[in-house]
Order: sequence, then C-alpha cells, then structure tokens
Amino acid sequence: MNLFQSQKVVLNLPQADLVYIPNFYNPDTAQQLFHELQNNIAWQHDTITVFGKTYPQPRLTALYATNNKSYSYSNITMHPKPFTPTLKAIKTAVENEAQTNFTTVLLNLYRSGSDSNGWHADNEKELGINPVIASVSLGAPRVFHFKHKDIKTEKHKLVLESGSLLVMSGEMQHYWLHQIPKTKKNIGARINLTFRHIL
Repeated sequence: MNLFQSQKVVLNLPQADLVYIPNFYNPDTAQQLFHELQNNIAWQHDTITVFGKTYPQPRLTALYATNNKSYSYSNITMHPKPFTPTLKAIKTAVENEAQTNFTTVLLNLYRSGSDSNGWHADNEKELGINPVIASVSLGAPRVFHFKHKDIKTEKHKLVLESGSLLVMSGEMQHYWLHQIPKTKKNIGARINLTFRHIL
C-alpha cells in the first residue's frame, strides 16, 4: 500500500463529500486480502423481509467491532465479533487515510453478479448525524450507483475497483441513496468492508 502516491478523486456533488482512491491497495495485496477474508471471516446468510415477504438476503454478511454494540438495518440486528488481526490492520490504514476513528466494520460478500445491495442510505441512528463511511473493495469490480433524493438529475455511477477505498461523509447519508445492482455479466466474487463508528 502506498497512501502518499494514491490518486485521489474528489467528486464535487451537492450536499455530499465523496472521495475515491482507486489504488489504496496494490493488486497483489488486494488479492491476498480477498482470499484471506473470504476463507476466514465468519460469514452469515440472513433473511430480509420486504413488503411482508421474507427472502434470503442477496449476499453474505459479517460484523466485527472493537466494542459489543450491535448494528441494525432492514429489520436485521447483527451482533459483532472481535476484530481479527487482518481487520485491525485494514482499519488502521483506513483510519489514517480518512482521519477518522472507526469502531465497527460491516463486511459484504457478493458471490456473483446475482448478489446485490438495493437502494439505501447509511442513516441508522446509531451512526450519528453526519457519519463517515469508509468502504474498501476487494475482488471483482462492481458498479456503485448513487442518486440524490430530491435533485432528480443527480444520478451517478462509479466502478469500484479491487483495492479501492471510497469515503462518504458530510451530509451524504441524509440526501443521497446508493446501491450495488445485480448484473448479468459473468463476474467473480467481491468483498466490501464498510467501516463506521457506532455510537
């Protein structure tokens, strides 16, 4: 990892602070981290209820934290496990770049293009008023869609490369929604680590 020579892309958007670093980890390190996390994280497969119907969530998840505070979203409550040494190392690197302390990481394993994450904002009350969300991507690149809740012309997409870091902050979670849509392309698995501070 070479933080000081990483190319930062600062996206100038209304009511949002968004920074993208495509090469936060070099390809070899990103691949090594991907395989280690894929094999050693305690992945779980929860169900999710939408409009009264219950489905298997279209991805695997895991929660790790430096405290015992749970995290709830979409009627799912996750209880954390202690940080592993690998997760601690990633957390430290991300904290140094984002200049923010994080307590918790939510991991998502997208097994193929059929796995996804629907439109949402990371605006749960335990995240605070203007949360900083730092997202590390490992494995197959996936398209990240984001749109403003009120300004209909503000719709964007960004390809999240393996080894990249995306930092969302400011008022973004109040005014923007984001998703990882399904794709029919034959792509491999992707692991996403979203670091946050649970109050």
